[in-house]
Amino acid sequence: MGRVTERRKVLRIRDGAVSTRPDTLVAEEPLEIRLNGRPLAITMRTPGDDFALAAGFLVSEGVLGTASDLLSIVYCAGATADRSNTYNVVDVKTAPGVALPDFSLERNVYTSSSCGLCGKASLDAVRTTTRWPIADSPPVRVTPELLAGLPDRLRAAQRVFDRTGGLHAAALFGEDGELLDVREDVGRHNAVDKLVGRALQNGDLPLSRTLLLVSGRASFELAQKAVMAGIPVLAAVSAPSSLAVDLAAETGLTLVGFLRGSSMNVYAGEDRVALPVAAAQG
Repeated sequence: MGRVTERRKVLRIRDGAVSTRPDTLVAEEPLEIRLNGRPLAITMRTPGDDFALAAGFLVSEGVLGTASDLLSIVYCAGATADRSNTYNVVDVKTAPGVALPDFSLERNVYTSSSCGLCGKASLDAVRTTTRWPIADSPPVRVTPELLAGLPDRLRAAQRVFDRTGGLHAAALFGEDGELLDVREDVGRHNAVDKLVGRALQNGDLPLSRTLLLVSGRASFELAQKAVMAGIPVLAAVSAPSSLAVDLAAETGLTLVGFLRGSSMNVYAGEDRVALPVAAAQG
């Protein structure tokens, strides 16, 4: 699919000089996710990695946990009046015996670019029991120096951001700092779902020896997605929310915010951060 970016004409004003030029924008289109033929959710996303996005979304919803839970994902034709295929509807078929979510109207989910939980009926519907509790044994240990180097490595891998300036990104790193995967999307939650979905498809869940870095803030939703995938460390270049910190403390997730240069705040799970002895004692 070649619809990641689009071109639009803009009026450009620079230091009083006015000109007209084409500009490259990140594409945003709806994706309807159906589960065994039944509508479940609609998300606004950047086209690309749609199957991984759907799989990762269903991991975060507690439906999928292993590659064997997933039979197939296909694009659905007939999404428009003329029965053409817009590539904006996918159907996920699960293996026999996989427990399905409640398809009632109260559980149907609409997710926007900025909010992946819009439409949830209650906070009880937001919290999902993970199939992969955080269980890194022996515990993952990371140094502040390793963490400090991750944002620059993520930024260097953001190919579409360089062309548009309008995308969020999420990256998976090994505990040694090796970049394992990176995904971009207009929605930060979608970028994480794409990472987790690819891991599920590859049989790599739980991601118990990895670090997740997100380019924006760390919301409750992103913390929950990390927990649902068994990821022990979540780092963000911006602030966490209070509920994200509470969830991290409850589940054993290490949560790092304001990761900028050599500065960072560790909000939960500080035992995984290997501090110099003098600093730890102080």
